[in-house]
Amino acid sequence: MTAQDMAEVFNRIALLLEMKGENPFKIRAYKTGAETVENFSGDIVALATANELAGIKGIGEALRDKLHEMATTGGLGFYDKLKAEFPDSIFALFNISGLGPKKIALLYKELKVAGVEDLKRVCESGEASKLSGFGDKTVVKLLESLAFHEAHASEFRLGDVASVAEHVLNTLREHRHVGRVEVCGSYRRGKETVHDLDFLATSKTPQEVIDAFVAMPVFVQTLAKGGTKASVRTKDGLQCDLRVVSGAEFPFALNYFTGSKDHNVAMRQKCLQRGWSLNEYAITAEPGAEPPPPIFEERDIYRALDMEYVEPELRENTGELLAAEHNKLPRLVELSNLRGTFHNHTTASDGVATLAQMAEAAQDLGLQYLGIADHSKSSFQANGLYENRLRAQIAEIRAMNRAFDGFKLFAGSEVDILKDGTLDFDDEMLSELDYVVASVHNVMNLPEAEMTKRLIRAIENPHVTMLGHVTGRLLLQRPPYAVNIPAIIDAAAATGTIIELNASPSRLDMDWRWWKLAKEKGVRTSINPDAHSTHGLQDLFFGVRAARKGWLERADVVNTLPLGEIEELLQAKRKKMLG
Repeated sequence: MTAQDMAEVFNRIALLLEMKGENPFKIRAYKTGAETVENFSGDIVALATANELAGIKGIGEALRDKLHEMATTGGLGFYDKLKAEFPDSIFALFNISGLGPKKIALLYKELKVAGVEDLKRVCESGEASKLSGFGDKTVVKLLESLAFHEAHASEFRLGDVASVAEHVLNTLREHRHVGRVEVCGSYRRGKETVHDLDFLATSKTPQEVIDAFVAMPVFVQTLAKGGTKASVRTKDGLQCDLRVVSGAEFPFALNYFTGSKDHNVAMRQKCLQRGWSLNEYAITAEPGAEPPPPIFEERDIYRALDMEYVEPELRENTGELLAAEHNKLPRLVELSNLRGTFHNHTTASDGVATLAQMAEAAQDLGLQYLGIADHSKSSFQANGLYENRLRAQIAEIRAMNRAFDGFKLFAGSEVDILKDGTLDFDDEMLSELDYVVASVHNVMNLPEAEMTKRLIRAIENPHVTMLGHVTGRLLLQRPPYAVNIPAIIDAAAATGTIIELNASPSRLDMDWRWWKLAKEKGVRTSINPDAHSTHGLQDLFFGVRAARKGWLERADVVNTLPLGEIEELLQAKRKKMLG
C-alpha cells in the first residue's frame, strides 16, 4: 500500500463519517491525517511499517495504529467495516455538483440511491424532489450536473493523472533496455483535461519493454499488446498507451504523438511546400526536392523549416507557426521564475494547515513571500472570517514577519463578491489589508449581463487587487457561470486589476484560451494555487503549465517579482484610483 493509497483511505473514511453524521472533530482528524500523509517528505510507509510514527504532527495515536495496520496488512479493518454500510458506487456521487455528504446520505437512506444511475432515475421520476431539502429547482440542477458529468465521463483532470504519468515515466526510464522516453499527447501540451496518456520510448528490444509496461502494478487491465505497442488501464479507468520506436524515429514520433492534430496538419503542410513528406517515422524528400537536413532531435524538425522551436504547450494551431517563422514566439514563464504567490488558506477558514505551517512550506519551496487570503464572513460553509478574526490574523502576520529574514507573509482576504457586486467587507476593513482577492462563491445562476455587471462593480473597487477564479468553474464537475470575459478583461485593464490564474487542477481559471487577449490588453496575472494545505502550494506547477499554454511570459505574471518590488505593485491600484 502506497502513501497515496493510505491518504485516500483516510479521505474516504472522512466522507463516510460525514454521511453518518459523526463528530466533526473526528472527521477533521481524518482529513488532516490524509493531508499529513500526502505531504510527508520522508518514507511514511516505511515508518508506519516499523510503527515509528510518534511525534508526527497531525497523526494522533489512533491514526498511527491505523497507518501501521495498512502498511503491514495492506488493508484496514475499521475502513472495511465502515464502507460495508454503503456500496462502493456511492463515492461517484461526490463528483456530482450540488451534492454533499448529508444529501447523499439522505438519498441513500430514503431512496436507496447507490450511484450515478440511481440518482438519474430518482431525479427523472420526481422521487428526489419530494425529499426534504431538495425540491424541483434542486432536482433540475442535479439533472444538469448529471448531464455535464456524462458529457465528460471519459476525461481526467491534468492534476489527477500527473502522478500516474510521472510514475510510469520514471519506471520506464529505469528499465535497462529503454533509451529515451517521454509522455506525449495532451498531457505534454498541458491541456487542463486529458482522455488518456500516450507514452513513447526507444529500445532495441521493444518486446521486453512492452512486457514490463503491461506488468506494472499501477495497471489492472491489458486492452491490447503487440510487439511495439500496448494499451492498458488503471483502476480509475485511465487508458495508457505505449509505443516503442527506434532512436532515429523518436524525434518524429515525439512530434506527431504530442500533437495537436491541427498543429500536425499545419506542420505537414509546411513540409509539403518544400517537397517533403512528414509522418510519425521520418521526413523524406519527394523526387527532385532539396533533401531535408539531418534530424536528431525534435527541435531539428522546426529548424529544418526555418522556424523557432515551438514549445509543446503552444501547439494548438493558434498562430504559433506564424510566430515561429518570424522569431516572435514568447519566452514562456517557468516555474523557477515564481518568487511567491497569493490566495492561500489556513485553518482560520477552511484550510488544514496553520499560518506557521503554510509559511514554513512556502520557504521550503524557495519562495520569498506568501499571501494569506482566508475566506470572508459570507462564506460561512468555509468558516469565513468576521472582521474581528481577520484583524487578529493581520496582527499575527505582522508579528510573524518581524522574525523572518528574507521572507514575508502578506495579509489578504478572499472576499466574497455579493450578488449586487458589493463586497463582503467595507472599505475601511479592506484598506487594512495588503491585498484583496475578490471572488464569487454563491448565486452563480445569474444571466450573463447581470453576472458581468456584478464582477465589474467589484473590479472597480480600488481595494480589489485581483479577481479570483473568474468563471467559477470546477473542471469535470461544474461548468463556468455565464460571464462576458472580454468585458471583464477590459474592466481589469482600465482599473489595473490583476486577474488570477487559479492553479488548482480543479479550476485552472481563467482558461488558457483567454490569456492572449488579456496580455494584448495589458492585464497581468498572479498564478495562485488556492492552497488549502501545504501540499496545495505545489499546484503552482499546474498554474505555470496553464500560463505557458496562454502564451504568458515572466513579465505577464506579477508573482515573478522579487520581494521589494511586489509590495509596490500590490499598492499600485489603490494609489492610482484613490490618489
